[in-house]
Amino acid sequence: MRFNKIQVLNTMLDTGMIPVFYHKDIDVAKSVMKACYEGGVRVFEFTNRGDYAHELFAELSKWAATDCPEMIVGVGSIVDAPTAALYIQLGANFVVGPLFNPDVAKLVNRRGLPYIPGCASVSELGCAQELGCELCKIFPGDVLGTAFVKGLKAPMPWSMLLVTGGVQPEEENLKAWFEAGVNCVGMGSKLFPDKLIAAGDWHAISRKCEEVLELIRRIRK
Repeated sequence: MRFNKIQVLNTMLDTGMIPVFYHKDIDVAKSVMKACYEGGVRVFEFTNRGDYAHELFAELSKWAATDCPEMIVGVGSIVDAPTAALYIQLGANFVVGPLFNPDVAKLVNRRGLPYIPGCASVSELGCAQELGCELCKIFPGDVLGTAFVKGLKAPMPWSMLLVTGGVQPEEENLKAWFEAGVNCVGMGSKLFPDKLIAAGDWHAISRKCEEVLELIRRIRK
């Protein structure tokens, strides 16, 4: 475990953005992570999708330790405790899920790492907080919307929130989410357009990351 829970959460909250990415080609995954790193990103979520995704993650995690030493690498799309345990053994420094699973919370908390579960109701969020989830994911963001975040924060202002789904790397969209009350945003395909991946235009991805991080800094001032 290269980073502890406090380091991970502080970095997420400080930067305000987590790229979310999966690719079956390990060289592409490494290139995208390196591009993000050079663009100022310090937290990266590799999603558990596709056959042998854990093997890709193991290689990516080891590579990042030397080639992107300050990058905190975690895993997403985790729905059960055994899979969470597998990825923690392979170097995951945080675990994200599309749903809230109490068994995952107990396991990940026991290992001193952040578990960021997907919550789509006030009750789910409350249950996750009771089991030690400091940062919870509002998901799917494009379905729930900024009004849900505002409504949730009114009676539970202590809640720290990440939103994924429907987040655009544009000022108007980012401003709406942060003004609604989120602490951090997760972005996938909008940050990594297929055409850039296909063209291997890693510099463009670095520039996009720089732009988004600067937008977030400006919005949160």
